[in-house]
Amino acid sequence: MTTDQLGLRSVVLGVGAYLPQKTLTNDELAKLVDTSDEWIVQRTGIKERHIAAEGETTSMLGEKAARAALANAGIAPQDIDLIIVATSTPDWTFPSTATQIQAALGMTQGAAFDLQAVCSGFVFAVATADKFLRSGSHKRALVIGAETFSRIIDWTDRTTCVLFGDGAGAMVLEARPSRGALDERGVLTTHLRSDGRHCNKLHVDGGPSATQTVGHLRMEGKEVFRFAVGQVTDVVKDAFAATGLTAEDLDWFVPHQANRRIIDMSAQKLGIAPEKVVATVHLHGNTSAASVPLALATAVADGRIKPGDLVMLEAVGGGFTWGSALIRW
Repeated sequence: MTTDQLGLRSVVLGVGAYLPQKTLTNDELAKLVDTSDEWIVQRTGIKERHIAAEGETTSMLGEKAARAALANAGIAPQDIDLIIVATSTPDWTFPSTATQIQAALGMTQGAAFDLQAVCSGFVFAVATADKFLRSGSHKRALVIGAETFSRIIDWTDRTTCVLFGDGAGAMVLEARPSRGALDERGVLTTHLRSDGRHCNKLHVDGGPSATQTVGHLRMEGKEVFRFAVGQVTDVVKDAFAATGLTAEDLDWFVPHQANRRIIDMSAQKLGIAPEKVVATVHLHGNTSAASVPLALATAVADGRIKPGDLVMLEAVGGGFTWGSALIRW
């Protein structure tokens, strides 16, 4: 096969993460609302979460995660020509958080925009960047999931305030020639779904057009749990069907870090061995669009995820939205 006959594949060059310095433990939360460490751990698996400092914005977290990913990839900001930021907690209504990160990195080239799919945002952003890169329109993409959910939490609601935290994760993707083989590095397949009928089960009760306020996160926990475990595994099965691969072929399963019980039950339903599951929810809580890249960066940094490994990303978020991305690392 000659060079001009090769297709393009989006190859991961590096990942990075950033967490605010302040941690909020379950015992500290118990002083704010009627809860306990035992209650939170038993129901969610969460032990602590990070909280952005006063004045520390989503773009600031995203910039630091971006710099870490660029360093891990061994490239400079000037090598990037596309930035996609997945976030539900932007600095401003506009301009986009992506353009703020672009400016902070000293970049003037390329395109930068935000993508909003709540907790599925990073997987949606990876799928979107993959389409840009495989089309040949762009060469290297910086994909970021960044959130300051602490700013939209009702800290008097013990059912939600114990779940969420702040943070950012990033990935650098590069378009490279590919024969299309399953053993070649890069994004093999992505699958995205949405069903807007479920809006009221997980939403924020504010917005510029509806209320002219920021609002607070509201959630019907049992309904979200039921949907997350019962419905969203279809996008993972779709990835297997598209490639002919199976759960046994996976080296690592990196799901959205919302709740340890959801993670474990989803893996069990898919036939994925427990030792292949990357879980960081106990340390980070639910960081929405940042949770998958934070978990990825953790598993790469500690040596679990290595070049050549087959990695499945999966997430579900408000809307509902859900998606998967299967990557040969």
